[in-house]
Amino acid sequence: MATKRLIPQLHPNDYTFPDPLDATDEGLLAWGGDLKPERLLRAYVQGIFPWFNEGDPILWWSPDPRLVLFPSDIKISKSLVKSMKHFEIRYDTCFEQVMRLCLETRLAKGQKSWISEDLIAAFCTLHVKGFAHSVECFFEATLVGGLYGLYLGGVFCGESMFSTKRDASKAALVGLCEKVKSLGGDFIDCQLPTDHLQSLGALVIPREKFLAMLENALENCTTSPW
Repeated sequence: MATKRLIPQLHPNDYTFPDPLDATDEGLLAWGGDLKPERLLRAYVQGIFPWFNEGDPILWWSPDPRLVLFPSDIKISKSLVKSMKHFEIRYDTCFEQVMRLCLETRLAKGQKSWISEDLIAAFCTLHVKGFAHSVECFFEATLVGGLYGLYLGGVFCGESMFSTKRDASKAALVGLCEKVKSLGGDFIDCQLPTDHLQSLGALVIPREKFLAMLENALENCTTSPW
């Protein structure tokens, strides 16, 4: 008879995580803890990220397989090139607004979101400290698309993106690739495989390979500051 597996619980005063390779088949590694900036940093450098519905316990994930995008591999269609001529890409000019629009656009579509007030506060703190960043897409001085995440040792850990105008989030992703490439960064962690991101050039890789790539990027960091 199969034995039900217990998921480890994290505690407020201990920022230690289980081995990322010990996650369940679905990728769930642990639950509980909090969303303090220090814990988030400890998680992301190990390839772990929080993903849960607001009001539910905090869930920590290390999925297998993993989705990554190398900046030089992004696929830019002719229609996107045309659209981008009408957009302006900016960096870190309205970080919190990008986070909130990522939340609001999901809710407007009837989707649930893990972007809680605690997470917004933590990422805004990490933004002030120089770890969290946003890429913004403007159309006629109006913010119409963007994304945010953490830039750690040459790896951009993407969290979420939004778009209120066609191709705006794609344009922001192109802007991210250009930024990471200009800094000498390694790759973008897209977390979970999606058809949309794979159509733009992202690759599905085994978790073990991802963790090795992440460790190598962090240990041999030659990237310039954001």
